[in-house]
Amino acid sequence: MNALKMPAHLFLASLGKKMLRPGGRRATERIIQHLELTPDSVVLEVAPNMGTTAIHLAKTYGCKIYAVDIHGPSLEKAKENVKKEGLEDQIILQMGDARKLPFEDGMFDAVINEAMLTMLPNKEKMKAIQEYYRVLKPGGRLGTHDLTLKYTPSDDVMNEFWSQLKIMATPLTIEDWHNIFEQSPFEKFESVTGHMSLLSMDGLLVDEGWEGTIEILKNAGQSEETKERFFNLASFFFEYSDLFGHCTFHAEKNKKDNVT
Repeated sequence: MNALKMPAHLFLASLGKKMLRPGGRRATERIIQHLELTPDSVVLEVAPNMGTTAIHLAKTYGCKIYAVDIHGPSLEKAKENVKKEGLEDQIILQMGDARKLPFEDGMFDAVINEAMLTMLPNKEKMKAIQEYYRVLKPGGRLGTHDLTLKYTPSDDVMNEFWSQLKIMATPLTIEDWHNIFEQSPFEKFESVTGHMSLLSMDGLLVDEGWEGTIEILKNAGQSEETKERFFNLASFFFEYSDLFGHCTFHAEKNKKDNVT
């Protein structure tokens, strides 16, 4: 696919970027800590992308992970990465839609979901969160990580945002994210917000390391198209660094709730 037409996350993945989350590695670690995983935990990751987080969880905690993604090419790439690590028995990958998960009620100790709810229309976000609640065991934990808006932008800025991403993502203000969780079945939740580090130099170095960052920049310079796309994305988010940030939500299912 032409680099100028790819959805931004797929374009960055094509350059070798492994951490494709607005708050980067720091925010991912924050929600992982909330999940309180053990080797006995059964975890669901929704939209694992290339499997980076699932592989980290499997290697760090020794737990069992199921991962679902609606995007076939990303799922195949994740399967390749899992196979390279020899984790096929520990990480089960399959097609699946967050709004209608192919799992029984109360199956998981934890659900993790990063940079995906933003990709859903606002009315569909609640459907996904309700599904996360359904498949969690009583007392199970949810960790989400997404893009947030620090204020309501103008239509012109949002149009530029969609033009840059090549996808109709719908980020929310932290107040709107809170409203969704307040209307969800989760009775206990908390949020943390921070800056967007996806393409900042600090974020690149934390997420990818020096070698990974150099490789990404090298790949971005391979053609005029990739150079232009990478520069435009980085410049846009730098220009609007006062607008875009990230948020994580940490929620728990009622321990007495056996009815979904």
